[in-house]
Amino acid sequence: MTRLGNGHSQRVIHNKVVHAPDRIWPQASETFVVTPQIEELAERARSYLDAGYPINLSGPAGTGKTTLALHVASKLGQPVTLIHGDDEFGSSDLVGNDTGYRKNRLVDNYIHSVLKEEETMRTLWVDNRLTTACRYGHTLVYDEFTRSRPEANNVLLSVLGEGLLSLPKLRYAGEGYLKVDPAFRAIFTSNPEEYAGIHKSQDALMDRLIPIHVDHYDRDTEVVITAARGGTSEADAARVVDMVRRCRAQGMRGHRPSIRASIMIARVVARVGASFDPLDPVFQRTCRDVLGLDRINARGPERPLSDDLIEEEFGRTCDVVEAALRSSE
Repeated sequence: MTRLGNGHSQRVIHNKVVHAPDRIWPQASETFVVTPQIEELAERARSYLDAGYPINLSGPAGTGKTTLALHVASKLGQPVTLIHGDDEFGSSDLVGNDTGYRKNRLVDNYIHSVLKEEETMRTLWVDNRLTTACRYGHTLVYDEFTRSRPEANNVLLSVLGEGLLSLPKLRYAGEGYLKVDPAFRAIFTSNPEEYAGIHKSQDALMDRLIPIHVDHYDRDTEVVITAARGGTSEADAARVVDMVRRCRAQGMRGHRPSIRASIMIARVVARVGASFDPLDPVFQRTCRDVLGLDRINARGPERPLSDDLIEEEFGRTCDVVEAALRSSE
């Protein structure tokens, strides 16, 4: 977790940030890697943003959408405003709200026989992050925006469509609308609708976004990322990645582990100084725990996997991984 200057904690994966209140400057960390597949996705995304269109990086959890969004945003060379979707959000959490009142009282007794008093009261408005990004031309990264309720995101329609942000509570001050700065860019990320806690977004908003599907990376990319993040060699990372990819391909009960599982296994095994040999008991135990092999039911709800079946499947997976590694040497 990275604590920002305004007191809100923000989650940044694979990247580190240089921050100021309500804005960050993403920078690649020492373990961030760029492969041809990542660069191709980044270039596609940037081409749409350069043309003035917002993008939506959509795909399964653990495929690096937030990392990719921050990587693309860093290439634009302007401050980034980061928002995480939340079911409790209302429009004011994006735009801003009144935070109190200011009262002014004027007493005019210039003429001793005449006393004039004038009292005025006005609300104090504080911009929230969407308004800040629109006002100053930041890059908005709205992470997992479909976790926010659709009505909270309605304010984005005029921002992305007409370049205007509606501020109805400021109409008294002549600021009912804010013209969006031409430098403003927007990057959204989202998970599939079948995930828990995900809302179906309104068609009008989706029609304004260019979707880019981000799926699990290819094997070479996953090996490089796992080695860098797990603190191990690419040869050892390959064993882990192949194990995870085989479990993903089997998709037992929809259980499709992502590259996060590969990084967890690699980091734990490397930290305790165990071997990445599939026959090593520490390696086996770590794989079983991280991949949840003890709780996966591959044969229907009436027939859970027994320990013998788990060992049999794990051994078969180890044999396939080792055979693939020997053939590539």
